[in-house]
Amino acid sequence: MRKRRVKRLILWLALIALAWFALDALVGWWYRRGPAVQVTATPAQIERGRYLVAAADCAACHTADGGAPFAGGVPLASPFGVIHGTNITPDAETGIGRYSADDFFHTIARGEARDGHQLYPAMPYVSYKTIRREDSDAIYAYLMTRPAVKQANLANGVGFPFNIRTGIHAWNLLFAGAQARPASQGRSPEWKRGEYLAETLGHCGECHSPRGWLGQVDRSRPLAGNDTLGRVAAPDITPQGLAQRGWDRDALQAYLARGLAAHAVASDEMLKVVNLSTSRLEPGDIGAIATYLLGDQPPAAVPLPAANLSGDGTPAQARYFALCAGCHGRDGQGVPHVAPALRGNSSLRDPNPHNLIVAILDGLPEHDLPGLERMQEMPGFADQLSDAQVAELSQWLRVRYGGQSAQVSVAQVKGLRESGGEH
Repeated sequence: MRKRRVKRLILWLALIALAWFALDALVGWWYRRGPAVQVTATPAQIERGRYLVAAADCAACHTADGGAPFAGGVPLASPFGVIHGTNITPDAETGIGRYSADDFFHTIARGEARDGHQLYPAMPYVSYKTIRREDSDAIYAYLMTRPAVKQANLANGVGFPFNIRTGIHAWNLLFAGAQARPASQGRSPEWKRGEYLAETLGHCGECHSPRGWLGQVDRSRPLAGNDTLGRVAAPDITPQGLAQRGWDRDALQAYLARGLAAHAVASDEMLKVVNLSTSRLEPGDIGAIATYLLGDQPPAAVPLPAANLSGDGTPAQARYFALCAGCHGRDGQGVPHVAPALRGNSSLRDPNPHNLIVAILDGLPEHDLPGLERMQEMPGFADQLSDAQVAELSQWLRVRYGGQSAQVSVAQVKGLRESGGEH
């Protein structure tokens, strides 16, 4: 009798699953039918959409290196697997050609595609949920008037159970409705404009805020930094974190506009953000973002402490002369258009040595910055230096040029060396 009940239960579960998949397929077919939408928009609305597409950094996730604009294919690493940016050109079969303006707004603000399937939160709909409807419509008008590109979307590499998209509905119930807590204090019109640009369109918190074990943004620590999403950490960009590393409003504006400030050069994902997004914004909007990040009453930038020269003559200094000084200068002053200054460098002043260690181990590619500015490639030294030697060199650099005395541990270097192949 018991075996018969178990068999019936399994049969019912199988029938329910079959009915669910059939219904899902039917709904998908229903929404995928119909003609492509023809959009009429004014030149002013299209131009406004072009600007907002840059502000929202759409190309970073939807334009692959060497690929057609907005045709998708960009691999996005996540703790749950690789997710690919999708085709958002107006192609009816593989893009958004059948989307109405209502469909588009619903998708970017709620994370649910036209055919009803749930998007992964790698698409920052949790940030975009506060986008203004007129801005969404302008972005839609711009995208729908670009050339249609017939290019199938790539399969994602998300493993079980995270590849069951139905489960994302539960994730949304838990986390998607959370309101972003401002990372700074302010009430001025410029601060509010900056908040919208940074938190909604620019979705800065998606990379710069810590995340919980289910991948949700930790709303209690907005913009406090995250060293778990990628190989290169997104640093703390709260007012206190920025001031501690010597940032002020002028330096932030220069960095966002050109990717280059007196004590920092944009790298990795931030270099892409500068090239595709912030460098294309109007000066007033760049200033608004800087005002939001630092607040209406910004804390004073902390001056660099006097260099501690007690470690001179050490093996670490000898390694600096042998491996680094040729490009960074004998005393870390840097060489224009070749290598940034290390004296007062934002990464060396960061309490977290993550990015400094990664740079020493992996090196850095050539930096192609806005305009004619370049920084040359930096070789990695993972094959030449042991974990202890990397820790020692990192420690020496931070003490001498960053005013940081906290110990760099061999264990942290070992962990980053071992995790290098995972990204």
